[in-house]
Amino acid sequence: MFFGKSLKLCRETKFLEHAQKLFRSKKGSISGKGIQIGEKFQTFLKGLLMGGADIIPGVSGGTMALITGIYQRLIHGIKGLTDFIKPLSRFKLKESILSIKKIDFALFIPLGIGILLAFGIGSLIIPHLLDNYTAFIYAFFFGLILASVKLVYNRIEKSNYLEKSFGLIGFIIAFLIVGLTALSTSPSYWFIFICGAIAITAMLLPGVSGSFMLLMLGQYKFMLEALRGLKLGYIFSFLVGAIISLVISSRVLAYLLRKHHSKTMWFLVGLMIGALRLPFEKVVYSGMEWSFSSGFLVALFLIIGMVLVWIVGKWEK
Repeated sequence: MFFGKSLKLCRETKFLEHAQKLFRSKKGSISGKGIQIGEKFQTFLKGLLMGGADIIPGVSGGTMALITGIYQRLIHGIKGLTDFIKPLSRFKLKESILSIKKIDFALFIPLGIGILLAFGIGSLIIPHLLDNYTAFIYAFFFGLILASVKLVYNRIEKSNYLEKSFGLIGFIIAFLIVGLTALSTSPSYWFIFICGAIAITAMLLPGVSGSFMLLMLGQYKFMLEALRGLKLGYIFSFLVGAIISLVISSRVLAYLLRKHHSKTMWFLVGLMIGALRLPFEKVVYSGMEWSFSSGFLVALFLIIGMVLVWIVGKWEK
């Protein structure tokens, strides 16, 4: 009887038809909310950028989302992922199905694939690059973040001095966070749970790096090794903490962007500027022997990062 009622509700809400339309369009391309294959591939590439950034200490996946123009959609989308739970807990199946229909699968599927792929590749490659080409990699990300500040600034509507002051607050917070000294703590399942909660919240904030927070908590290298070695207990603890924090923090950010958009955007810009302290210090104190050629390469990688942001900005337009 329960399954019969569920099938009836699915027919009434045209849930099956919606699911089919999500993966198929009249032209035979994958289509979700009017997005064609080309746009899905772009979203996949944005996922690669976010995942690649998230695994590098000092670089924020939230910054990549903000640069590529999907930040607000992502935050509101994450908030909507759990909207079906409340009506489902009250056995209101029709409302629950309608909430599931509103989930932005067209964003989450290609973006999630890109992020996971970047995590897998990045966990093998990026630590090697950071160890051997520290100055060049961080120069690239310095240019990336520096140019992105202008890109994000252009998205802020006219604002007053009070709203702009939130940019200063964001700058001070990020500047102080990236100057923290790493802790030395033995990992336990509960501590890794807390690390997951802190890291995912940081990942959602442009300018605040989730992997950097792991580094400060003394668990960055440990979690990379856990990922490579498939230590399922630690991975599960981290994911549970991350998921719980993701649900809560996304709702807070969605509210702030909706009710205090200008103040929030200025705060995020301030975070990005303040976070420049880490890549700057990594370049200057990398231990590299400075010469004309090494200085030229550092400048080149910085310019490449800035040009990439310029290309992304043109792409978004």
